[in-house]
Amino acid sequence: MAVDIATIDRTDQPTLDAVYRIAARVEAMESPDLPPPCRRRFEAPLWHPMPGIDTRWSVARLDGVPVGWYRVNLHLLDNTENASIELAVDPAYRRRGVGRALFAHARRLLREAGCKRVVGSAVTPLPDEPAGAAPVGVGREFPGAAFAAALGARPALVDVRRRLDVTALDFDRLAALRAGARSAAAGYRTVRWHGHPSAEHLADLAYLEGRLLADAPLGDLEWEPERMDAERIEGMERALDARGVRRYSVAAVHGASGRLVAWSALSLAANTTRHAWQQITIVDPAHRGHRLGLLCKAENLEHTLAYEPELSAVDTYNAAANSHMIAINEQLGFRPVAGSTEWQSTI
Repeated sequence: MAVDIATIDRTDQPTLDAVYRIAARVEAMESPDLPPPCRRRFEAPLWHPMPGIDTRWSVARLDGVPVGWYRVNLHLLDNTENASIELAVDPAYRRRGVGRALFAHARRLLREAGCKRVVGSAVTPLPDEPAGAAPVGVGREFPGAAFAAALGARPALVDVRRRLDVTALDFDRLAALRAGARSAAAGYRTVRWHGHPSAEHLADLAYLEGRLLADAPLGDLEWEPERMDAERIEGMERALDARGVRRYSVAAVHGASGRLVAWSALSLAANTTRHAWQQITIVDPAHRGHRLGLLCKAENLEHTLAYEPELSAVDTYNAAANSHMIAINEQLGFRPVAGSTEWQSTI
């Protein structure tokens, strides 16, 4: 049976319903401990793309029935020879060539766009995890990783997803960690916000956001730092608003210069009050050694809970080689729950 692949029409609600159901089924199989994908966030790239991102989204049908999809992000402001990809096939229709047909279609599109490589992530075992071990709540099949390997992609960066069980959080210990970090951060003060940052901080936030890929371990990924400025940060904020993402941030300001030099953010999707993602935590290299990362993270947990009292779990990804950030997360109570690998393929 031939696989028919076509661009998704953003006004075609039945097809969008179908591709969302596929995404939800795949998530439930591969990461059953995570909440279902947020529908609003899932469809947002069609209507509210992130600045500098051109998203191309196609659906695969067998006998007229949607059975899989892919979307690729073309990067217009930086990493213009790179693309990122998400690809999903309904578990009921696997091993029929749908995934290979989707990837071949995406590869042709990317070649025409001038891309040289594509990167996608897949759930994998935790590093050093015995083959038969099973972390609580995490599935043991890794079809995405097997598929990537079969296509000739190579594992370029190993990540670990860690979770903080907020219901078991020791608030006295959190307060002690925060107090110790604040003592080490003499000469700095913290600022916090819910939603949009103040305009006075946009340039500093752009600098920190732009440093993220320069400072974080990237393994064998061929990826350059992003070019950030205040205008791009504002565009990202508008896109997150359109997705219904609730954001909470704490940052550290250097007293002598007035510069914002460290930043940590948490976010919740529109479809949940119980689950959050730990997003960026970064400290300007010139201001490291003052425990600013720990201070911002610990204070932001308290800040977020003031607005989100039902929050029960926070997840975060770290490169397995990022020992410094892992140490901070483990002090706060984050524990490994799943592995993830970034696979890179030359196209």
